[in-house]
Amino acid sequence: MKIENIKTLGELKESGYKSKSIKDELRTNLREKIKLGKPTFEGVHGFENTVIPELERAILSRHNINLLGLRGQAKTRLARKMVELLDEYIPFVTGSEINDDPLQPISRFAKDIIELKGDETPISWLHRSDRFFEKLATPDVTVADLIGDVDPIKAANLKLSYADDRVIHFGMIPRANRSIFVINELPDLQARIQVALFNILQEGDIQIRGFKLRMPLDMQFVFTANPEDYTNRGSIVTPLKDRIGSQILTHYPDTIKIARTITEQEAKLDVKQSDMVYVPSLARDLLEQISFEARESEYIDNKSGVSARLSITALENLLSTAERRALKSGEDKTTLRLSDFMGIIPAITGKVELVYEGEQEGAAAVAQHLLGDAIHTFFPAYFPKIEKLEKQDEKTPYTDIIEWFFAESGFELLDDCSDEEYQRILGSIVPLEILIKKYQPELEKKDKFFMKEFILWGLVEYKKLSKDRFADGYQFKDIYGSYISKL
Repeated sequence: MKIENIKTLGELKESGYKSKSIKDELRTNLREKIKLGKPTFEGVHGFENTVIPELERAILSRHNINLLGLRGQAKTRLARKMVELLDEYIPFVTGSEINDDPLQPISRFAKDIIELKGDETPISWLHRSDRFFEKLATPDVTVADLIGDVDPIKAANLKLSYADDRVIHFGMIPRANRSIFVINELPDLQARIQVALFNILQEGDIQIRGFKLRMPLDMQFVFTANPEDYTNRGSIVTPLKDRIGSQILTHYPDTIKIARTITEQEAKLDVKQSDMVYVPSLARDLLEQISFEARESEYIDNKSGVSARLSITALENLLSTAERRALKSGEDKTTLRLSDFMGIIPAITGKVELVYEGEQEGAAAVAQHLLGDAIHTFFPAYFPKIEKLEKQDEKTPYTDIIEWFFAESGFELLDDCSDEEYQRILGSIVPLEILIKKYQPELEKKDKFFMKEFILWGLVEYKKLSKDRFADGYQFKDIYGSYISKL
């Protein structure tokens, strides 16, 4: 007989079911997963040796948890993943507002019905997916929202006096009894609301409009907070901090490889789009490097962080840019171009907090700086390093390319030109082909034109060529010819 087919308290007792607290439930199931070598927080990458071990220790210690980190560091995702450590079903008294355990009831409703019906008390089963509650802390959240208040309509309908505790309307926290309850952005809660959590966290008491109810709620609290908020928008009152068992610091991905895994997992890409647009591996790495550059940029407030969502939405925009270009050209397939990266600027500008210098530059200009910095960082990994100072008339691996531009006066590359035209223009620069054959001999043919464009953008970043943006494309020129033409 499946346990969820049990319908009465008597049948539950006969089955040998034993109650356990949610913290013991999480602990027991986590122990089993660890013993069997199963992953505990699947789909969360980059935390395997840092955050996840600390989170596991906190769960084994039965602690309430505060996840402290900048925006886009998977804090809420970690909290949601904890649901997978719960038992699949738990019993509760049918009709109970607060998921009363039939073997350990705490509400007046459950106690009264069990006293009246005994072993015939009806019970229902709650799936673990229904045992997760989440509240975004905002300044307008009230004690009534979280804990409860007296309901005059209920009092009138049931003809009860306000002295009767049956007139209480429970808030979100009591209704989340025996569940995981997450409060996001904890410092944004007003101090008086934070104070209302003290007894719930420590003693299990709740107080509503003068009613002192001894209700030992069975909860797993998870809080999330941004370190910046401790001093700016709000703060966590010290006694509340003291009642949170473990405070765990989250972080951004440490490597491009991890960042790519996260982006590719989270990006919402249409199948037709993915089939239509080929994305070279270098392009995906450059995209991730933009976020890494943003976190170090002098134009961006690093205290507010640069969310992983920047790379995710940027990838979506990047493919859409190439898709739109191909559709306009009437092509069924296309390869991503470096010039398509201009399409990700809207994905960047809305996700970074600029400091004063950044505001002076302008958000779009800062986004272009970040792309340039990413190319500058990656270039030496593929081709010989370009020294700042070179001897006069010394031949370098790039001399032939620079001389080609001097002789040909450069070229224009339109954003929406066809693949045929794009390849014809880049194919006409013979020194690019020679450089790739020498330093990237194993490069796949389908990646070749992206690499050619990467070389040109790299030479611009290292001040060997000039690049000018006009309404619908770019013009690449010899840097000295460009200088002379301006005189």
